[in-house]
Amino acid sequence: MTEPSKSLETFPNPAPERDYAIRMTIPEFSCLCPKTGQPDFATLRLEYVPDGLCVELKSLKLYVWSYRDQGAFHEAVTNRILGDLARATMPRFMRLTAEFNVRGGIYTTVVAEHRAPGWTAMAPVELPQ
Repeated sequence: MTEPSKSLETFPNPAPERDYAIRMTIPEFSCLCPKTGQPDFATLRLEYVPDGLCVELKSLKLYVWSYRDQGAFHEAVTNRILGDLARATMPRFMRLTAEFNVRGGIYTTVVAEHRAPGWTAMAPVELPQ
């Protein structure tokens, strides 16, 4: 049986010689409100430019699942997840956007970023229409 886990597995980046983006949408994130104990639901959007390692998807799914019974403020849980992912993969760049469902008439979106020292993004290429 599959169980939630705080362990994040990685695998070698198949193209470490180039900057490229990996984008993931995780629409079923949940944790508990630390004040009321009620569930909070969010869509997580992970974007990163890998260096030597990429995150393995099943371990990411189990890692995200591990938060469902934990109380956490939106800002804290977003930054914790980003920190854990950045430590596991050591990316050139990583951004985590957490779009929380409405609570008390307020939608909350938290965006946290990690940049490797000395890394700068390439300029975007504009192609003709």
